[in-house]
Amino acid sequence: MRNLLSQIVAHRSGALAVLLAAAFLEAYGDSCFQSGLYRSRGFGRILLFLVGAGSLALYGFVVNIPRWDFGRLLGVYVVLFFLCAQAIARVRFGQSPSVAVITGGALITVGGLIITVFGA
Repeated sequence: MRNLLSQIVAHRSGALAVLLAAAFLEAYGDSCFQSGLYRSRGFGRILLFLVGAGSLALYGFVVNIPRWDFGRLLGVYVVLFFLCAQAIARVRFGQSPSVAVITGGALITVGGLIITVFGA
């Protein structure tokens, strides 16, 4: 598994795909905990907590198994996490981003580009 992920992240498009998968897993895991805490009861709550914990654990493996300079990729990751979190908020919770969130997201994107272009 380690060698496979390391080979995938050796290429720019592969690194981007793995970062996107990690961002989705983190945002989805967080959304499961939010649903478990505020939108469910009983066994459904327990199930959401288990799915959330599994998703966050898988995120940890996806991010930490490859041999890469994650600090250098952090700018791209933060942008991808923001986009995934907004997509999940829209799909799972029916929440649309406000003007403030869109503006903040634009600033996050600019920050991510600065980190990516000028190095960490």
